[in-house]
Amino acid sequence: MMNATLSGRNVYEDFQLESDVLYFKLGSLGLVSFHGSNYNIKKRMTAEELKQLTSGENGFFQVSSHCYINIGKIKSITGGIIYFGPEYSETKQLPVPRRKQYVIQKLFTQRAINNELRITP
Repeated sequence: MMNATLSGRNVYEDFQLESDVLYFKLGSLGLVSFHGSNYNIKKRMTAEELKQLTSGENGFFQVSSHCYINIGKIKSITGGIIYFGPEYSETKQLPVPRRKQYVIQKLFTQRAINNELRITP
């Protein structure tokens, strides 16, 4: 049996933050848990890397004190749950506080509007 990757890169060693990661959680002593569509990767990071990661410039929004979500990867938000794929499926889901849900929905729609404006010739 042949074992080949389609993209030619190993997601576990070389993942792109904005395109591969759905959300990440900060742990103790610089341990960060990255969650993708079909994987979880734990990686130890320096204080400088953590500061850059949590700065908000990379499209991630802070949902709780230790959890950040990728606004560009959200498919829907319903009843306090963020879906990163079709609703009511086996894809990753993340509960979100109701007070944060409104802000995330505004960011989500604003990002969708901005992307539509860029696509239009």
